[in-house]
Amino acid sequence: MQIALWILIFLATFCFMEFMAWFSHKYIMHGFLWVLHKDHHRKDHDSWFERNDAFFIFYAVVSMSFILYASNSEFWYGFPIGFGIMAYGAAYFLVHDIFIHQRFKMFRNANNWYAKGIRRAHKMHHKHLGKEDGECFGMLLPPLKYFKTK
Repeated sequence: MQIALWILIFLATFCFMEFMAWFSHKYIMHGFLWVLHKDHHRKDHDSWFERNDAFFIFYAVVSMSFILYASNSEFWYGFPIGFGIMAYGAAYFLVHDIFIHQRFKMFRNANNWYAKGIRRAHKMHHKHLGKEDGECFGMLLPPLKYFKTK
């Protein structure tokens, strides 16, 4: 029974992180921490790293904190929560940084309905270079309007 609960908590955390991606993108990245996120929209640097990468570090620290706390206490729930956050971060990095922004030259020829929808949604978000007016959504499940059947 504990394994089923572990899996349920892991999956719930992974899904909750899609909401957190939307929330932090809309209200934090395009809000009071725009100073860290704007170089993701406007390439004002020559470095491979962006100030925007600080958000990955924040969520990695949160994930590791849950795992470390769980390993040093009776709070076993910290393991599926921490690993759920970590799995979402890995999926986000794979889709956003590797597939969409090509930080590593992989998956360039992916052309299925999901790949096209993700690219279309992200392109519409990056159409706006400023802090305001950019549509914000989670990364793994953008609005269905971007998944055209044609």
